[in-house]
Amino acid sequence: MRPKLLFVFADDRFFWSHRLSVARAALRHGYEVVLATGVYTSPEHIEAEGFRLIPLKLVRKLDSPFNNIRAVRQLREIYRVEQPDIVHHVALKAVLCGSIARGRRTMPVLNALTGLGYLVASSSPKAGFLRFIIWNAFKVLLNRPNQRILVENHEDKQLVAGKIKVPPENVIVTRGSGVDVNVFQASPEPAGVPVVLLASRMLWIKGIKEFVEAAQLLRSKGIQARFALAGDSDPNNPSCVPRQQLLDWQSSGAIEWWGHHQDMAAVFKQANLVCLPSHGGEGVPKVLMEAAASGRAIVTTNVPGCRDIVRDGVSGLLIESRNVSTLAEAIEKLLRDPDQRAKMGAEGRNIAVAEFSDEAVIKQTLDLYAELLGASAPVPVASGERIPVEK
Repeated sequence: MRPKLLFVFADDRFFWSHRLSVARAALRHGYEVVLATGVYTSPEHIEAEGFRLIPLKLVRKLDSPFNNIRAVRQLREIYRVEQPDIVHHVALKAVLCGSIARGRRTMPVLNALTGLGYLVASSSPKAGFLRFIIWNAFKVLLNRPNQRILVENHEDKQLVAGKIKVPPENVIVTRGSGVDVNVFQASPEPAGVPVVLLASRMLWIKGIKEFVEAAQLLRSKGIQARFALAGDSDPNNPSCVPRQQLLDWQSSGAIEWWGHHQDMAAVFKQANLVCLPSHGGEGVPKVLMEAAASGRAIVTTNVPGCRDIVRDGVSGLLIESRNVSTLAEAIEKLLRDPDQRAKMGAEGRNIAVAEFSDEAVIKQTLDLYAELLGASAPVPVASGERIPVEK
């Protein structure tokens, strides 16, 4: 019998972008892989990978009590029926609802907090209330036996160990989902008017407003550049930038809104400079790992996660968050210096290959599965023992 690995996600799009390589590796190493997730793409693609799909009614809104209760009940039934050997909850909502549903069950669990986002980046009363509720719930839920907490930077480890009182040895720092440095490769910058790209979910906490205002400021100074947003609006997030606002900005000529793209490697090839003026709450931003692997200089804020990737003055520039003038100055500096951009892009590529390759993340994750399973962990299957799954 192969040990059963159950992934829990609120949104299968996040699975495709952030954990597909781990799931494929687990399948190759002898696990049965089951995915319980909200389904927003084509279910047949999940099954074609060799994974079994359980559609899950788990919305990502934190302040949705009815949906939370429904999701906990569904997960409790999934755990009862499936009897997984190990569970991997990914992102805050799945960790919260999955941990409640686990109850007193003793199966080993990995809880991946991929970034605390709105919960820590927002200063609103609503975010403060949610922090109070969730921190206190996690003090109980994340201190149960036979589980590990995955975070993506050392500041988040300190927060989890300090606020939630999880023993530091049970909090593991992993480099996000890593980046496939064979897919994201360095390429020459495109010719013509330079493109400054912000690729992200369209959330205020990602610095979208500051980016637009910096673009308007630079245009008023006569700087010739195109400013593009790549990514979709996210109505399930309280920090969502409304689609109409994005359309209005585009209509005014302030920015170009490219929307959601599957092929991000191709998107980065169209950019001369990448920007992420995040307010914080990041794990390790995947878009910055991908931008660095693509050989692009980066302007980002000096907040946890972002500064893990960008070395100030070496592979990009780190700036103060929520500061439009500083952001505009940094962008202008690199727009005026293509040689510096090229040097920074090359250094970023070296950093991505040396520190953020997805191969290291996959090995670390599989080692944690084996540690939690002990003698029940599978021995990797020999090549040819299973019909290969087409990617």
